[in-house]
Amino acid sequence: MTKRPTIADVARRAGVSKGSVSFALNGRPGLAQSTVDKILAAADELGWRPSNRARSLSVSKAFALGLVITRDPAVLSSDPFFPAFIAGVESVLSTQGQALVLQVVADGESEEDGYRRLVQDTRVDGVLLSDLRHDDPRIDLLVELGLPAVTLNRPDGESPFPAVTLDDRPGTRAVVEHLVELGHTRIAHVAGPPAFVHATARAKAFAEALAAAGLEPVAVETGDFTAAGGIEATRRLLALPAPPTAIVYANDRMAIAGLGAAQSAGLTVPDDLSIAGFDDSELAEYVHPGLTTVRADPFRFGEAAARALNRVVDGETDVPDVELPPAELVVRRSTAAPPDGVAAESTPTPLEES
Repeated sequence: MTKRPTIADVARRAGVSKGSVSFALNGRPGLAQSTVDKILAAADELGWRPSNRARSLSVSKAFALGLVITRDPAVLSSDPFFPAFIAGVESVLSTQGQALVLQVVADGESEEDGYRRLVQDTRVDGVLLSDLRHDDPRIDLLVELGLPAVTLNRPDGESPFPAVTLDDRPGTRAVVEHLVELGHTRIAHVAGPPAFVHATARAKAFAEALAAAGLEPVAVETGDFTAAGGIEATRRLLALPAPPTAIVYANDRMAIAGLGAAQSAGLTVPDDLSIAGFDDSELAEYVHPGLTTVRADPFRFGEAAARALNRVVDGETDVPDVELPPAELVVRRSTAAPPDGVAAESTPTPLEES
């Protein structure tokens, strides 16, 4: 193996002291520009790159950001959000000589332990806080630990940390409006876990959009964002005495699984049942029929979150929240008008004028 070049190697090549090399490579004043140019040229010729370990020792930084995810590791790879989000984070960190420290844990207690270990081992300079809960206890924990953070969306309580936000609600409302325009009046929702702020926001937007059309949900089933949860929720909805003609799911994974469950039950999508998801994950376009869904750009989310957290880590005060473009409807072939005669059975109730 070729030995990694050191500052001493650069000094010998440039014919200067190691101190001068350190000054030049760290951008510190005190050297003639001609000397700086000679040192930088020598470093480039040798292929010298800074050691993150040495950098961290010299400036008390880890040159890494952290992300702790409470998920089953076996299903994380098929998650519609996190792989693309992580890719967006890495696209920023890779240009800054930084790393992402990822921990996948089983439950909330393990997650708290994960944050404490990151601090005790000085492994990260800050963390990205995802899957916000109502009255999220992790915010106080991070304040207690003195760990800089950026939250993914705004918590529903007080937080000293900047947030990177993507408004799910316009996309959710657009899905409901699309189904109502097609003639659906029996619409159900498979929501995410009620402990999550973004899951309840989507469920609330669904209910508000139906109310605006003079309708009430056929039913709201609680899922867990997994394929198994989507299948079970779909089966319960299809077993109702008057099942829905359309189902809106809180993510694509549950929607795609629900599509399969409906087809296994002998239904044709969208002729017998319309299905819509949320995320516009990679598979959404390629399942049969293509899934109508809501596009949220997790890659861009990751980029923005990493940039914002780096600003916090670098000591900037009053880093503002970052507002990403809101989620938007993507119409494909999994939604269509309800079966003949169904729409006429239940028509929207006109809203009273205030």
